[in-house]
Amino acid sequence: MSNLFESLKKKFSGTVGKINDKFSGGEEEKEETTPVEEVPEEIKEEKPEETFEKLEKIEEVEEPVEEPSEDEESKSGVREKLSGIFSRQKTEEKPEEEKEPEEIEESSKEVNEEEEKSGIFSFVTKKTISEKDIDDILFELEMSLLESDVALEVAEKIINSVKEDLVGRKIKRRSDVAEFTREALRKAVSEILGVETRDLKEMAQNAKKSGEPLKIMFVGINGTGKTTTIAKIGTFFINEGYTPVIAAADTFRAGAIEQIGHHAENIGVKLIKHKKGADPAAVAYDAVEHARAKGKEIVLIDTAGRMQTNINLMDEMKKIKRVVNPDVIVYVGDSLTGNDAVEQASKFDDAVGIDGIILTKADADAKGGAALSIGYVINKPVLFLGVGQSYEDIMEFKPEWMVEQLI
Repeated sequence: MSNLFESLKKKFSGTVGKINDKFSGGEEEKEETTPVEEVPEEIKEEKPEETFEKLEKIEEVEEPVEEPSEDEESKSGVREKLSGIFSRQKTEEKPEEEKEPEEIEESSKEVNEEEEKSGIFSFVTKKTISEKDIDDILFELEMSLLESDVALEVAEKIINSVKEDLVGRKIKRRSDVAEFTREALRKAVSEILGVETRDLKEMAQNAKKSGEPLKIMFVGINGTGKTTTIAKIGTFFINEGYTPVIAAADTFRAGAIEQIGHHAENIGVKLIKHKKGADPAAVAYDAVEHARAKGKEIVLIDTAGRMQTNINLMDEMKKIKRVVNPDVIVYVGDSLTGNDAVEQASKFDDAVGIDGIILTKADADAKGGAALSIGYVINKPVLFLGVGQSYEDIMEFKPEWMVEQLI
C-alpha cells in the first residue's frame, strides 16, 4: 500500500510548499540609516593625530605663495573634511545625560512599539493573502489534479474552496502560511468526501435482529474484480460473526458459475446456483429464500459484468432488483481506470440506482483520482477499497483516513 494515492499526496504537498515559499522568500524590513560621507581608504587606517601631523608637515615644507596651488587647495579641503568628520565622531561618543528610571522605561516602551510596527520581530508586517498571490499556484494544482484522474468538477471545487479560505487571511508569522494552506486543503478534501455513508455492519446487525437477511447486489463491468470482491466481502462478514450465502446470478458468462463457486469453497460459504443460461432473477430469489430458511444474515448477489451501454443486460439487472428488492446495490469499479470508473458508476446509477461503491486495485493506484472523485460526482459513498489479492485485503473506507493520507 506504499503507492496508495502517491500522486495526489505529492500534488497537495507541493502546493503547500509553493505557497509557503511565495510568502517566505522576501527579506524582513530594516531600519533606514543616514549615509555617512566616504572617507579615503588610506585615511581610514590612520589615527586622527597622525593625519593632522602629516598635514602640518606638508604646510611647513614651503613658504605660502600669494595664490595657493591646486595641491594646497585640495589638502586644505581634505583637512576641513577630516576636521568635520572627527568632530562629529567626538560629539557622538559623548555620553548621554543620565535619565531618570521612569524616563528610561517610557523610552524603551516606545522603542519596542516602534520595532513591532516596523516588523523587526514579526513577519515584515501583517501580510494579507491576495488572489493574485496564489492564482498561479492554484492553477498549477488544478492541472495536476486533472492529470491525476480527478474529475473536472471535483478539481474546480477544491480550487475554489482553497481560494475562498486563503484570500484575505492575514499572516503574522511565516509558519502561518503552510498551516493555513494545509487547513484549507483538508477542508476542501473533507467536503468532497463528505457524502453520507452506509454502515453495512450496522445494517447487518439490524437484519440479524429482524430475522430478515441483508441483501447486497453487486454490479459493474467485466474485468473490475467483482467476483473476487464478493468473496472478500463474504470474508469481511464472516470475521464480524455473520453467516453469508452467495447467489451465482451471473448465468450469462461462460465459466462465471465455476469461478464464483471456487471462491465460495475457499472461504467456506454456501453457493446457490442454477445451470448456465438460467434466469438470474430466479437464482437471486432462491438464495434469499435459502438465507431465510437457514437463518443466514447476509445474501451476496453476483451479477453478470456488463458494459453500461448493453441495454438487454441492463434490463436483466433491473429484473433482479424487482424480484429480490436488494437493501444495498454496490457498484464495483477498477480504481486504475480513473475517470472511466466515474462515468461507468454514473450510468449504473441512472439504470438501477446504486447505494455505494467499492474500488478495487487501490493498492496499485498511485494517482488516486477515482477514489477522490467518484463519490462526489454521483453523490454516493465509497464503502470499501480493495488493497491486495488475498480475501483479507479489503478495508472499510473512512473519509477522515483518506484526508490524513493526502495532506
